[in-house]
Amino acid sequence: MEYTNLLVEKSEAVATVTINRPKSLNALNKETLLEMRDCFKALAEDRSVRVVIITGAGEKAFVAGADISFMQPLEPEAGKAFGRLGHEVTRLIEYLPQPVIAAINGFALGGGCELAISCDMRFASTNAKFGQPEVNLGVIPGFGGTQRLPRLIGKGLANELIFSGNIIDAEEACRIGLVNRVFAPENLMAECRALAQKIATRGPGAVRLCKEAVNNGLEMDLQRACVYEADLFAHCFSSLDQKEGMSAFLEKRSPNFQDK
Repeated sequence: MEYTNLLVEKSEAVATVTINRPKSLNALNKETLLEMRDCFKALAEDRSVRVVIITGAGEKAFVAGADISFMQPLEPEAGKAFGRLGHEVTRLIEYLPQPVIAAINGFALGGGCELAISCDMRFASTNAKFGQPEVNLGVIPGFGGTQRLPRLIGKGLANELIFSGNIIDAEEACRIGLVNRVFAPENLMAECRALAQKIATRGPGAVRLCKEAVNNGLEMDLQRACVYEADLFAHCFSSLDQKEGMSAFLEKRSPNFQDK
């Protein structure tokens, strides 16, 4: 499928989705969100893709936020529709069957930060900046920031960022647990691809179930979540990949997973 505001590349079971509006610092307008919705729905059905990387075009921004010029004239009903579209996209990413890595190469503000925190892992370049500055515009985070950010870094730190609109650098984001690791800009994509390719060699069904266990389990109390994990663990033993993986271990060879 061809997109106007996205670039999608597939190589060695890894799909890289690049938000491609560098002149607008990759800001998210309605058209871009609609393309992202279609793109991630298609990726969810693509069994040849085992890991997804999301990044932004250019050297300045991952996603600088939602497009303010698009939002400024909106009335409440149109604002609700735009917010719901943003929620639909971030939820698609959060619950995509494949692991999703955010390669944050610059500004990740507002909707860009919300996009990043909907991913499973976040890796940043040293020039990345993070924040939820919506209060400076007279609105609140609208794509999940008030809900996902406290769950990720804790209520107090999230409240500080959301209430103040402060912007933090990559090192501080790493210190508070907003990002996993920080790399020099020239190394960011190589490091993300290396991790993606490593994950892609693991049992694909098992990786998908790991993601399900974490995401769905966090919505349950611990006792129910552990029962849920046990059920998923048992399900693994119905797969050919489980037999292959354990046989390969016992035979001291690399497994040949077939996603079956």
